[in-house]
Amino acid sequence: METTHQTLRNQGLVRPREGRVLAGVCAGLGRRFGLSPWTARLLFALVLMILPGSQIIIYPVLWILMPSE
Repeated sequence: METTHQTLRNQGLVRPREGRVLAGVCAGLGRRFGLSPWTARLLFALVLMILPGSQIIIYPVLWILMPSE
């Protein structure tokens, strides 16, 4: 698990301590791709609506895999 965290950290994919709403997954994704946290949250919600049931799997997996800042 530590190698996964280190790889994601090296790629700039971390959950920030500031600006979290739930776990910081969307804020981290937004920061990584140059988006505001609210834009990333909106896009994430739209993707989850397109792929029904995915929110049960994707968010918790990202929460576990993305290291905290």
